[in-house]
Amino acid sequence: MSLNLEEREAVVTYRLEKARKTMEQAKCNLPMKFWELVANRMYYAAYYAVSALLIANGHTAKTHEAIVRIFGLYFVKTGIFSAEQGHLYNKLFSLRLTGDYNDHFDLEEEDVLPLVEPTEQLIDDVSKKVVDSLKNIDESS
Repeated sequence: MSLNLEEREAVVTYRLEKARKTMEQAKCNLPMKFWELVANRMYYAAYYAVSALLIANGHTAKTHEAIVRIFGLYFVKTGIFSAEQGHLYNKLFSLRLTGDYNDHFDLEEEDVLPLVEPTEQLIDDVSKKVVDSLKNIDESS
């Protein structure tokens, strides 16, 4: 994806907003105990935030697996994000796949509920890093 600075900022801003809205959808489904839906929404909330981070830093990926890999390689292994946050993103991806596609396994409260707060924190941390990345791009232009 070849974007000029203005386009990049617009896409990144949109994805961060979408991350927040999607996380809110996850939280709204908690009282109904729709654990597969909550896991799906939490994964996508994190996905939108992490994809914004990649775009803000000039990385491109065509698949969800590639986004997981690039996040780990460029942002977790380098210490920008913690190993725990990298594991969380991987776990969210795995739970989403399990909840959406596994016919013989249902997600339970104990699988999903402990991940709500860390997912919100990941989105907040990623959002802050994205803002920093965009500032650096603006200053170097």
